[in-house]
Amino acid sequence: MGLKTLLSKAFHSEDDLRPGNLPERLVWWSIICTYPIWLVGGLYVVGSVLCWLLLGCLLIKILARMDHPEENEEISISPVIWLWIIGMLIMQVALIAGHVNFNLGTGAIIKSTIGWAKGWAALALYPLAGALPIRSSIPTRAICIVGFHTLLIIPFLMLTPHLGLPEVLYVSPLRAVGGPGNEFFDVPLYEIDGSTGDLRWRLFSPWGPALGFVGNINFMICLLEKDRKWKLLGIAGSIVMCFVCKSRLAQLCIILIPAVTAVVSRLRKPFMLISLGILSYLGGIFATSILTAINDYWEGFKGARAGSTRVRFALKRIAFHRWETEAPIWGHGVVEGGPHLVEYMAIGSHHTWAGVLFVKGIVGFFALAIPMLATGLDLLRRAASPNYQLGSAGLGIIILLFMYTFGENLEILVYLFWPGMVIMGMALQEKKSSPQPELQAVS
Repeated sequence: MGLKTLLSKAFHSEDDLRPGNLPERLVWWSIICTYPIWLVGGLYVVGSVLCWLLLGCLLIKILARMDHPEENEEISISPVIWLWIIGMLIMQVALIAGHVNFNLGTGAIIKSTIGWAKGWAALALYPLAGALPIRSSIPTRAICIVGFHTLLIIPFLMLTPHLGLPEVLYVSPLRAVGGPGNEFFDVPLYEIDGSTGDLRWRLFSPWGPALGFVGNINFMICLLEKDRKWKLLGIAGSIVMCFVCKSRLAQLCIILIPAVTAVVSRLRKPFMLISLGILSYLGGIFATSILTAINDYWEGFKGARAGSTRVRFALKRIAFHRWETEAPIWGHGVVEGGPHLVEYMAIGSHHTWAGVLFVKGIVGFFALAIPMLATGLDLLRRAASPNYQLGSAGLGIIILLFMYTFGENLEILVYLFWPGMVIMGMALQEKKSSPQPELQAVS
C-alpha cells in the first residue's frame, strides 16, 4: 500500500464515518488536525477556544428547543456535570477572593480570569459538550487517526538528534496571544533530559510526562473503536506516545488502568468473581513478598529520576506549608515562583492538589474534589453494568485524571486531553439501554 493511499485513509474509512453536524465537525477537525495545528503552534489556542464554541452550540440547541419543542430533541444534563459546572464557578469565586485578600489589583483579576476561562472552566465545559448530539464514534475515530499520524511521524523525529537538528525548531508567533510559556507554542523535534541526559520526545505536548498523559487518555478512547484496523493503529500510536516520552507514570498507567477497568466491567460475571477470590486468597498467603516487591518498585520508581523526584516533593512541601500558614481558606490567588531549591519553578506546579490549595485554598480543593469523587462513583456504577457502552472508558479516564493530579496540573493541560473530557461527559450522559449500534447524528 502506497504512502498516498495510507494518508488518504486518515480522512476516509470503509464505513464512511463522517461528522454530521456542526459540533461533530468542530470535534472531528480539531482532533484529526492535531499535528498540522501543532506545526503552527495553535494547539493551546484551539483547545482553549473550542470548549466555548461547543457551549455556544449547546445554547443554540437549548434556545431552539424552547422556540420549537416539537421539532427539537430535549436536552438533559447529568447532575454530575452540574457539579463540575458549580465547582469550576466556585474556582472563579476563590480566585477573586484570593486576589482581593492580597490586594493584587483589578488588572491581575482580569488576567487570572482569562486564565480560568482557558483552564478550570474548560474542565466543566468539555464534559458539558457530552450533552450535544455528538456520536462517540466521532472523537473515537479521530483519536485513532491521531495515533496513525503519530506512527508516521515518530520514525523521522527519532532520527532528528542524529542529523544535527536543533531540539526546538521554532516558537510560533501565536505565543503573542499569551499562555503559560514558550513550550506551549513551540515545535520540538526532541529533547535531552536534564537529569539523566537521555533522549526523549514530547511531540505536541509542552513536556514529556504530558505526552504520556495524553497517550493514556487516547488509549482508553481507542478501546471504544469498532473498526479493528483503526483500533490497532490508534492503540499502537497511543502506546508509542507513552514510551517515547520516557515518563514513569505513563508507562505504569498504560498497563494498570486498562486492567482495572477491564476487571470492574466484568465484576458481575461469575468467572471474574471466582478469579478475584482466588487472587485474594493467594494475596493473603504471599502478602509479605508482595508488599516488599511494591516497596522496592516504588523506591526504584523514585530513584529512576532522583533529581526530578526531589524537586517535585520540595514543590509540594512548600505549597502545603504556605497554604496552611498564609492563606488556608481562599489561597493566594496567583502562582508564585519558587526558590533556588526547586529551580525557581512555580509553587504548586507538578501537583494539582498542592497547586489548588496554594492558589485557591481549601475552597478550591473541595470545588475540584467533589466533582471528581461524584464522577468516579457514577462511572464505577456504569462500568459495572452491561447496559452502558461508555462506562468503562469513562471510568478509565477519571482514574487517569485522579492519578495525574499527583504529577501534573490538570487545568494547564486540559487543552490537550479535552477529547477524554468529552468522552467522559458522554459516559455521564449515556442512557441505560441494551447495547445497540449507534444511530446517525441529527444535523
